[in-house]
Amino acid sequence: MDEICVVTTVVDARSAAEGLAAAAVNNRLAACAQLGGQVDSTYWWQQNLETESEWSVQFKTTLDRAGALVEQIRSTHPYDVPEILVTRVGSGNSDYTAWVHEQTRP
Repeated sequence: MDEICVVTTVVDARSAAEGLAAAAVNNRLAACAQLGGQVDSTYWWQQNLETESEWSVQFKTTLDRAGALVEQIRSTHPYDVPEILVTRVGSGNSDYTAWVHEQTRP
């Protein structure tokens, strides 16, 4: 069975986060997606120091589906250069791992 991973991103509006989450789960690229509360991010953009409120989204998926999920997020993400991070999860609850695998099959 494939290894589980978490894909994370942030967007500037809750509605954008909801859209990314729904599309990923609907397309079976993620077993579930969790929206995190608003966070304030400080970063450099176009030679300016920016601070903005953003919404985080965590997608639970399998390693073999992560590439397709990253591409889907990238293609619909509202940012020019979106943060999309893939983190491999070591071991976990085998029942949950099996559920994630089952839910991400087309």
